[in-house]
Amino acid sequence: MTARSVVRSTVAAALLLVLSCSGADAYAGKRRAVGPAPTAPQWNHEWARGAVFYEIFVRSFSDSNGDGIGDLNGLIAKLDYLTYLGVDGVWLMPVFESPSYHGYDTTDYETIERDYGTNADFQRFLDEAHRRGIRVIVDFVANHTSSEHPWFIDSAASATSPKRDWFVWSTANPGWKQPWGGNDPSWHLRNGAYYYGAFWSGMPDVNYRSPAAKAEMFRLARHWLAQGVDGYRLDATRYLVETGPGEAGQADTPETHRVLGELSDEVRRIRPDAVLVAENTTDIRTLARYFGSMPMNFNFPLALAVVEGVKRGEATGIRETLREIIRVYPPGIIDTPFLTNHDQIRIATVLGNDAGKLRNSAAILLTLPGAPFLYYGEEVGMDNGPTNADESKRTPMPWTPSGGFTTATPWRPYAPGLTADNVASQTDDPRSLLSYYRNWIAARKRSPALLKGDITPLDSVAQILAFTRDSGSERVLVVHNISDSTVVAGPFAIIAAEFETVYADADVSAPLKISGSWRVTMPPHSSGVWRVR
Repeated sequence: MTARSVVRSTVAAALLLVLSCSGADAYAGKRRAVGPAPTAPQWNHEWARGAVFYEIFVRSFSDSNGDGIGDLNGLIAKLDYLTYLGVDGVWLMPVFESPSYHGYDTTDYETIERDYGTNADFQRFLDEAHRRGIRVIVDFVANHTSSEHPWFIDSAASATSPKRDWFVWSTANPGWKQPWGGNDPSWHLRNGAYYYGAFWSGMPDVNYRSPAAKAEMFRLARHWLAQGVDGYRLDATRYLVETGPGEAGQADTPETHRVLGELSDEVRRIRPDAVLVAENTTDIRTLARYFGSMPMNFNFPLALAVVEGVKRGEATGIRETLREIIRVYPPGIIDTPFLTNHDQIRIATVLGNDAGKLRNSAAILLTLPGAPFLYYGEEVGMDNGPTNADESKRTPMPWTPSGGFTTATPWRPYAPGLTADNVASQTDDPRSLLSYYRNWIAARKRSPALLKGDITPLDSVAQILAFTRDSGSERVLVVHNISDSTVVAGPFAIIAAEFETVYADADVSAPLKISGSWRVTMPPHSSGVWRVR
């Protein structure tokens, strides 16, 4: 027997173990004949193109009742700050009942986490946000539940449980490791059988081959849309349906794409104006395929290119990443750029708290196409906590030099740099990072090209990131100098009579025409946008 046939036989045996679990076909679920679903309408979410979103960890944002934990009433009290900042939407990290601090292991998808308040508090938050013109999307953790969820407790109780096939069981251990590498297992022992949980034993994966389980998850998606939620951030979408070991069998499978497409159809039937933003941490070409099933996907490759480029002071990688995205992504999609999120070391720490680099990263993000997402605290240069653990990436929001998050001891200590990196200290300072974010968000809103225009990267020296944005009604030139030196950007072969400033840093002059081409003198870590006339 050849090595290749051994591998094939091993994979086949593992799949047979999965498919032979107690109860006929527990992994695949019982197929049933159904009539054709009504045709879903087209998406009506053009409002999201150009919108600026703000990611919030409710536990760390604002505490209203003095227990050291952020809550919905505290968040309501800070909505005017979000209006002041200029954001159009918020993404709330998990807000449903969970035994953990982070909430990504849900025990009740229909009840708000008691630390945060009640369902009535959540409804009041929605109403208050909408009254201010702020849309609300929430984390919908559809890949897995908590091992403490009643569904899983029922499923694990017996091979004949009515919910046995709501999760993925095997009578023997298939031995798969996690799809992203390493030696951690994907299968876990409970009551004499093995269940699949890609992330860890406390997060068993939902079986989307079970019609009943899938129908219930889709019902929950409809439920919160009916309550007024404007869409979902979908967690761990690469891993919905598994077909075998390794990354190839546990990530990006055709069945995963099919389930996501069905979920998109379901959402569109209820709220065509809702948005779905998927978390797919992968390369550009793999990510591009998700636009067939998901309307928006976080752009992890671009985030990495921007942060690394700004860190090194070298724009070539950013420019080439943008060009590959243009080549590979389907036309007309709404991109979703960001800098860092709750799973990553905060950008202020990554960039060594360098004021010029923090300004560069903000300006680049807010001049990119699509719907940029800010992570709470980025706008004031909030540092990471003292470790690389997730809790250190999600510390309390710094409202004042003494904290201002709570009147009690916060659930986690504030990050370093509190006395300067806080909202109160930066609000009235026109030179602060907070003011810089506000200025760029405002510039974005008054420029049709920055809001909705296509992007065309321009060749320039390595320290310069330059591109045009064109909406049809307006065309702008965008130039960022991400180096420590003054650089003459260009030459740019743009047909123009003159350039009108949309927004530019101090000491950045308008483009000058020299020998038939346009050039711009850019001081260190400066940016500018000019309307082409």
